Amino acid sequence: MELAFIPSPSSGVLYLGPVPLRGYAFCIIIGVFVAVWLGNKRWIARGGRAGTVADIAVWAVPFGLIGGRLYHVITDYQLYFSEGRDWVDAFKIWEGGLGIWGAIAFGAVGAWIGARRRGVPMPAYADAVAPGIALAQAIGRWGNWFNQELYGKATDLPWAVEITSSADGRVPGTYHPTFLYESLWCIGVALLVIWADRRFELGHGRAFALYVASYCAGRFWIEYMRVDDAHHILGLRLNNWTALLVFLLAVVYIVLSARKRPGREAVVEPGAERADGDAAADDATVDAGAEDAADSRKVQDSAKDSDAPAGAGERAAAAGVDGEGTERDAKKDVRDVKDGADSAKKA
Repeated sequence: MELAFIPSPSSGVLYLGPVPLRGYAFCIIIGVFVAVWLGNKRWIARGGRAGTVADIAVWAVPFGLIGGRLYHVITDYQLYFSEGRDWVDAFKIWEGGLGIWGAIAFGAVGAWIGARRRGVPMPAYADAVAPGIALAQAIGRWGNWFNQELYGKATDLPWAVEITSSADGRVPGTYHPTFLYESLWCIGVALLVIWADRRFELGHGRAFALYVASYCAGRFWIEYMRVDDAHHILGLRLNNWTALLVFLLAVVYIVLSARKRPGREAVVEPGAERADGDAAADDATVDAGAEDAADSRKVQDSAKDSDAPAGAGERAAAAGVDGEGTERDAKKDVRDVKDGADSAKKA
């Protein structure tokens, strides 16, 4: 008897009136936003312009979705083209089914187109977005939880996931939550790439290659635990062989790239430094103008202060002059009166 387990949602769809809100799609969308947000911060830190990552993602994301769906449909064609199946379901991406290998491969093509249009080096862009892609995968894996898919072997561990659906051959019970294992692994991959990039200043695509190699290492053992139908080659699932091959290619790239082009790119986006310099110059000009205006106001205030006493003195002097004139007029009037009196006596 299971004492504890992770419950699965009764439905992977919520309805807002007539509009269906699918958990799988929400996880993909949130993952994309997180990847662009973190990629933008890392791109700016490397000397690029804000917004470049989002502009290139406009190309990379649609290509990635198409590639991921194509890989899934091709490698699991029996789900869509075998007897009793409806091939139209191959287009229902919201029901789940994205192959990460196809998503990364086609997404890289879209990113290359976008990077070429912006005039930025593709390896530098890949390094900037690598941890964000890992976090996007970590978030996207929870879409499998909403759809009750991609679980592992049966177990009674406290963190087992409960499967209640019996559709498409599922057997209700508790199983290893391989979607959770991969989600946690991808978070670890993101942290590893961020740390290694800061510690060793990875450049020329090596941070992205580290992400690829680290993801493949985890995907190999997680894939081995899954029990969903898959093609097998020499006793291993197809995705196990894919993970092994891609892991080796990523390691080889890291080694060869470090020998041929050590260090990190000095410039990741031509023109970004000049734009930043112009902006800094504009800010300096504005600051200088503000300082000049402040100095001018100070001079005017000082002039007003110095003018105030002078005006008071002038008013005082003017008052003194007026006083003296009044006194002279009074004395003259007295003399005129005396002269008048003397004339009267003589008369």
